[in-house]
Amino acid sequence: MQFLRNIFYSKKERVFRRQLRNVLGFSPRHLDLYKTAMSHRSIREGADENNERLEYLGDTVISTIVAHFLFMRYPYKGEGFLTEMRSKMVNRNQLNDIAVKIGLKKITLYNHFDHSLKISQIFGNTLEALAGAVYLDKGYEQTKKWVTQRIIQPHLFMEDLENLDINQKNKLYGWANKHGKTLEFETLDETLENGRRLFTIGAVLDGVLVAEAKGFNKKDASQVAAQLAIEKLDL
Repeated sequence: MQFLRNIFYSKKERVFRRQLRNVLGFSPRHLDLYKTAMSHRSIREGADENNERLEYLGDTVISTIVAHFLFMRYPYKGEGFLTEMRSKMVNRNQLNDIAVKIGLKKITLYNHFDHSLKISQIFGNTLEALAGAVYLDKGYEQTKKWVTQRIIQPHLFMEDLENLDINQKNKLYGWANKHGKTLEFETLDETLENGRRLFTIGAVLDGVLVAEAKGFNKKDASQVAAQLAIEKLDL
């Protein structure tokens, strides 16, 4: 029985390693590190077992790499422009979309019976945790190469981002004022995730909830809610 168990787990490990290699573009050295990066708190509560600590590390690593990328790409742009561009590149919604595109949704370990997780941004969190794992496994230079080649170049188009108006709230307020409608952004819920407060903000138009979004601060959540409302209203 133990022999069969070993064969089963060996097969699962080979499948996981292959899936991970497809995402990373290289073979990981410390597989357990990446298993932790893929493990959401909903299935592993211990701080040394789930990906919260790696997410914390990866958040800083990605932000640093993106900041350096922008600093080198735009030698004559000021701090305000660089800060705004970084916000466009590494906001929670953007990272979640990229995570799904590169296949992290398929290998993230989470409680599939918790339907709220399926519409949350845990895959963006997993992407940050993965960056933290790559950093610990391969070092900064390899991580910078991976983030640049696997995240920035294929998924973040600078010309489009330069022209993107990230202040979606102002756009929605402008439309509401023009059409004599009352727009409010309400806090619908506040919980703790990864030790941080997670806000659910709703875009409410004439008393009707049009869209809602989650974020670790109200400003980001309201911007995403505004963006979703704009898409829903086809503005």
